[in-house]
Amino acid sequence: MRVVDDEVALEIDEGPRREPRVTGADVIIVGAGPTGLMLANELRLAGVRPLVLERQPQRRDTPKAGGLGGQILELLRYRGLLERFEAACTGPVPAPRFPFGGVHLDFTQLADPPLHALPLPQPRLELLLDERAEELGVDIRRGHEVIGVSQDDAAVTVDVRGPDGPYRVIARYLVGCDGARSRVRDWAGIPFPGTTYPEVNRLAQVTLPDAVTVLGNGDLDVPEFGTIRAGFTRTDHGLLGVGSSPASKAISLYTIEDESTEYDDDIPMTLSELQDSIRRVLGVNLPVGEPIRLSRFTFKAQQAERYRDGRILLAGDAAHLFPATGVALNAGMLDAVNLAWKLAADIHGHAPAGLLDTYHDERRLASTRTMLHTRAQVALRRGHDPAAEALREVFQELLADEQPLRRMGALVAGTDIRYPMPGPHHHALAGTFTPNLILHTDQGITSIAELMRTARPILLDLADRPDLRQTVQDWQHRVDIHTAKTDQRPADALLIRPDGHIAWAATNDEPTDTAAPALREALTDWFGTP
Repeated sequence: MRVVDDEVALEIDEGPRREPRVTGADVIIVGAGPTGLMLANELRLAGVRPLVLERQPQRRDTPKAGGLGGQILELLRYRGLLERFEAACTGPVPAPRFPFGGVHLDFTQLADPPLHALPLPQPRLELLLDERAEELGVDIRRGHEVIGVSQDDAAVTVDVRGPDGPYRVIARYLVGCDGARSRVRDWAGIPFPGTTYPEVNRLAQVTLPDAVTVLGNGDLDVPEFGTIRAGFTRTDHGLLGVGSSPASKAISLYTIEDESTEYDDDIPMTLSELQDSIRRVLGVNLPVGEPIRLSRFTFKAQQAERYRDGRILLAGDAAHLFPATGVALNAGMLDAVNLAWKLAADIHGHAPAGLLDTYHDERRLASTRTMLHTRAQVALRRGHDPAAEALREVFQELLADEQPLRRMGALVAGTDIRYPMPGPHHHALAGTFTPNLILHTDQGITSIAELMRTARPILLDLADRPDLRQTVQDWQHRVDIHTAKTDQRPADALLIRPDGHIAWAATNDEPTDTAAPALREALTDWFGTP
């Protein structure tokens, strides 16, 4: 298969053809956004050589996303990166209160909220991931546009237009992390069905002029208008969201209007565009000061029919688009973590049959869960009649109870995912994300997060089980073995994949004649023959 853009076909075909450039890369990643950079870093940790090709000559300075939230924060902790990301936050970590389809998930009364967020605009996030990639020795080429792709049973060949002209590179795999309008997805012929909603969302953080007062309850006192309440205000022309604090000089503003306009994501929103939108929704001019963040987006619910076509794979927005804010980065970066170790196992030659196909199975399951709650948000926020108002009121009442509130928090965070495991019988923890247990060892106190920094599989023996440690000896060059104790141990032993999910667990005091064979089977299923 060879697919080349029509507009550049003559540039490639006329004159002497350049020989393939030897890159030393195992995987070509198209797109240097958060998903592509996270994938590149994870591949390097796994001993694989990625090449990142990005058509933009410089990092984008448009803050399409304003922060990270959900399960990816815990994964960053497991890679030893969370403190670095927290130090780069643009403001105080907000209270655990999150918009959900025109209502709020308010976790402020919970001692251990199930959902957290970091205020980290996308340009700063990409800079942090870029710096990490440089530390790991990742080859990132900006201003290099992919213009053609072909694959066979052994490799993927990519035509590139760089600053010095066209050239060609070859690698074992290609991963499209090139966003919603993914050309990689189109070249692979992967359908991307779904729904586009006729609305435009504008999100901003701005300072306030002295004339506008933030009241103690977060409402705004606006001259010649009166009070604009905190939270959501719905009118016949759209929705206005206000998030403010008397202790802060900046507020968050959010508008939703029904529009059919197609906006170019590369053209940033302006302050006057935001003010015009507020005026249309609210019917009044809201004085604002300096912009801190301005972004505009439309909502789509789309999902690729498959995340893999031979040696071409998709991740992030190229694989799925969700009709709500605050979830895309979490989902895309978790795609990358799930995919990287499986690609590495294949490239290193010890992947069991079908391992790479589990990327589609697991991450599509996760994105289907994300699609579920984001489509529910569409239903909550787009209704304008009394029945819709009643639905929002009843839903908000349900969230006053702790159990449904925690359930919704886990759903939005992506922490309720349990990947399907092979075989008939499983521990309740199998397929779930490993909790960050505090561990007591002969060397002192450590934690799961400390053990996961190298992104290698782990057999964690929590009950001093030499029979299980002996079983893993045949895989010791692929799986690290650790012995520790923990308070209220959840299992005798945990087999943890590089992405933090539990591949197998032994029940407390499980006999050797059942535990050891089950462990050997799990090791073979996930990490190949010994």
